[in-house]
Amino acid sequence: MPNPIKQKFIDHMDFYQLSKQTQKGYISGVRCLANHYKTSPEHLNNDQVREYFRHLLVDKKLAHSSCKAYLSGITYFYRHICGREIDDRFGLPPRPMGRKLPAVLSMEEVNRLLNCIDNLKHRVLLKTIYSAGLRVGEAIRLKPEHIESDPSRMVIRVEQGKGRKDRYTVLSENLLHELRAYWVEYSPKYWLFPGQKAGTHLTSVSVSQILYDAKKKIGLSKECSLHTLRHSFATHLLYKGYDLYTISQLLGHNAIETTTIYLHLVPARYVQLKSPLDLMDEQQEVENEKQ
Repeated sequence: MPNPIKQKFIDHMDFYQLSKQTQKGYISGVRCLANHYKTSPEHLNNDQVREYFRHLLVDKKLAHSSCKAYLSGITYFYRHICGREIDDRFGLPPRPMGRKLPAVLSMEEVNRLLNCIDNLKHRVLLKTIYSAGLRVGEAIRLKPEHIESDPSRMVIRVEQGKGRKDRYTVLSENLLHELRAYWVEYSPKYWLFPGQKAGTHLTSVSVSQILYDAKKKIGLSKECSLHTLRHSFATHLLYKGYDLYTISQLLGHNAIETTTIYLHLVPARYVQLKSPLDLMDEQQEVENEKQ
């Protein structure tokens, strides 16, 4: 990829604040396409791009996840840099039917994990992730004005989350109490959770270390990552009877089908479910008592 077009590609991704990891993957995908044809990618037509994906699928036998990664970067390049759409229906192999259920902590485990953290900033950050069901990237990019604490609203505004979408999620009263104490002590300016260098926010690596230290402190042996807090948020809401659509909106899922995986984690929510036939019997008993 010639330097001018590559720089334009990078500048565009920087402007829209794509993560460095995403940028690296996108550039790699487009570079592989260019190397395959030994020419600059903007000169390729749709048939050539389609043939390249046939090569990846049939000849190289790439896994579903790898094909999707290549496709995302190449589609982004042609749409935003070349100003044209490419046919992305390349017959990608179906997603494997087997799907590992996400790890989830109990409410008691989450409580122990969060409250063992002595550092106020670190504790508030992890509580924010859990209480609002945020991705770590969304949490570290929060700004003070995103906390809308008016009693009539009580929401957190998530700007440009996954898929470049804005959304609102719940603001916990418990979290708000700690956020106010945090505000008094730290007085954050641009970022709600600033990094050590001026004008930066905490990194996902540093937040992962906070969680690791807390997990070690309480002797938690269960598999646990920052995303586990988000999974736990969704699962605990299901346990309390909240509907899938509401949870899907809070999580920022594109499709409610993504949220249905949490149904497999809460079989207990069906324990008290009664058949309509049983409900008929109960109704008849009520009517008999009235007579």
